[in-house]
Amino acid sequence: MPDHNYSNHLIHEKSPYLLQHAFNPVDWYPWSEEAFSVAQREDKPIFLSIGYSTCHWCHVMERESFEDTEVAEMLNNDFIAIKVDREERPDIDSIYMRACQALTGHGGWPLTIIMTPEQKPFFAATYIPKNSRGQMLGLTELLPRIIELWRNERQRIEDSGNRISELLGQAEEDISQDLAADIFKTAREHLSRSFDREWGGFSPAPKFPTPHNIYFLLRYYYFFKDKTALDMAEKTLEAMYRGGIYDHIGGGFARYSTDRFWLVPHFEKMLYDNALLALAYLEAYQITGKELYARVAREVFTYILRDMTSPEGGFYSAQDADSEGVEGKFYVWSREEIKNAVGEENAQYLYQVYDISEKGNFEGKNIPHLIKGLPPQSQWAKLDELRAKLFQEREKRVHPHRDDKILSGWNGMMIAALAYGSRVLDEPQYLLAASRAADFILDKLRRSDGRLLARYRDGEAMYNAYALDYAAMIWGLLELYQACFDSKYLSSALELNKDLLRYFWDESAGGLFLYGSDAEQLLTRPKEAYDGALPADNSLATLNFLRLGRLTGDHLLEEKAQQTIGAFAEGINQHPTAYTFFLTAALFYQQPGRDIVIVGKREKEDVRAMMETINDRFLPDTLLVFKDLREKIPDELIPFTKDMVMKGNKATVYICENFSCQQPITDIGALKDIVEKIGAVNKVLL
Repeated sequence: MPDHNYSNHLIHEKSPYLLQHAFNPVDWYPWSEEAFSVAQREDKPIFLSIGYSTCHWCHVMERESFEDTEVAEMLNNDFIAIKVDREERPDIDSIYMRACQALTGHGGWPLTIIMTPEQKPFFAATYIPKNSRGQMLGLTELLPRIIELWRNERQRIEDSGNRISELLGQAEEDISQDLAADIFKTAREHLSRSFDREWGGFSPAPKFPTPHNIYFLLRYYYFFKDKTALDMAEKTLEAMYRGGIYDHIGGGFARYSTDRFWLVPHFEKMLYDNALLALAYLEAYQITGKELYARVAREVFTYILRDMTSPEGGFYSAQDADSEGVEGKFYVWSREEIKNAVGEENAQYLYQVYDISEKGNFEGKNIPHLIKGLPPQSQWAKLDELRAKLFQEREKRVHPHRDDKILSGWNGMMIAALAYGSRVLDEPQYLLAASRAADFILDKLRRSDGRLLARYRDGEAMYNAYALDYAAMIWGLLELYQACFDSKYLSSALELNKDLLRYFWDESAGGLFLYGSDAEQLLTRPKEAYDGALPADNSLATLNFLRLGRLTGDHLLEEKAQQTIGAFAEGINQHPTAYTFFLTAALFYQQPGRDIVIVGKREKEDVRAMMETINDRFLPDTLLVFKDLREKIPDELIPFTKDMVMKGNKATVYICENFSCQQPITDIGALKDIVEKIGAVNKVLL
């Protein structure tokens, strides 16, 4: 525990990560004008440390170094120390992570940057121990060397900082290109080459879930009828669920697996991972009808609604890997602990199902998993009963720290997942949760002028939202509209999209900047297109532009999508598997597109039956609209529905493609036949 004999400038912050360091003997500043003014006045370099509250190695570095008075004395005497929460300030993190990668060839968190008071970096690293270990230089040796250079070889430092700053600030060429004609096939081939055919996934250890790869493969299967693409997606989805990366007792996915078997996770749980993975399992369920995938999505949502939802309706950010200072302690079991929870006979069953051994599979204890095989569906009820007992026993343990800040972008992703889940699984509680979260964000994280904000915690909304926040919230609102058809969510999506273009659009080269024109202007103003742990803002925005443009008839939005694709086409063509969410947007762009409009009265059974028929199918090129004849607003938002009416006082479906609509349908059987045929049509030629 930190020594509360000390406190620093972080004491009044709201970020859980910054508050974790508020009692360090290091005299931390938040990123602020004050910190840089002091550095300039005292002629000291900046020691910048970037992390997040559920970062395991951030905790390790704090315990080893930042709670240590020797290290603190060095930093306090010769540096101005600044702490940044990367989840609150992705703009700062993006710039200095690029610097780290340029200087070292790799990156990660905690991110350690030493820079001039002018914010120009000249040294970068990730985790640094207190004392040197082998080839790893420790802080107690590094910091004096840096100061020696600062005092005696200042020009060398400044030259280095200038070179790195120039590299970071190099503008991307204003060249618009087209995607390669075979880009989708190329991406699928690259994924196939990297695919682990035994254990699923697309990399050696450590293995990250990367849901964007799954989205792309499922769409590739849909459009091209490539069974191998579906097989790769399914293999990965099943392997992740069976492994220890999935919490078989409480639900939800951990951040990544440290091995190729998905067995030993890095135990932290992130809101965005669980949102994106739930969507992947829902889409796989729609395609295959396999109940396992629906089960996983339901359990993820149960975890989110139980453990990660604020009383006000917003979703918390993350849960730590550590509890009581030990990674994974909350999640692992001995045989004795299981026996005490469920009794001898039931324990023997669980030992077999979850491969619980005396030796254990993680530091002498066991991570429950299903790698050796899935129990038959006939045993699910029994297993659920015993899991509930283990869960109740686990609840008595000291829980991992929960980062309870609410981020608008990550909430947008979970809103999208829950809204989609409410359609696919016909679960009204998911729709209610998505609506509450959306209402909360739109109420509490917007300024009076409508400008979206990034973070809410403890009654305070803070920081101008970033491009990804806007793009993700628009995504969530679009999915929410297609789940409940409340026009206020479509209106809000259009308002946010207008502001997104106003604050972030690059008029000269196309695409979106990471942070807005009205925000603090940093060393550089980057653009993000790489789909990493999260889809890039430009990837997601491109899909939003296309969907909003189709719904509203605004062709300028389609042009924005085209410009964005062109702005990043060179990178996509060179490394397609780094842009798999972008490619899902490009697939949508290249399709003729389909809109299905249901006209009727919301409460009628025939309307419900029509909706269920459509929601049962995976239709990634389709937008769903409901027109209640008692509402006039949708006609204003979605003009092409203006003349659509009920036929014979029955729920009526209009299917429109290529700017023309088929004959209206009132028969549920006919609709089922058409929907079945839609999924069997190849829209793109190889």
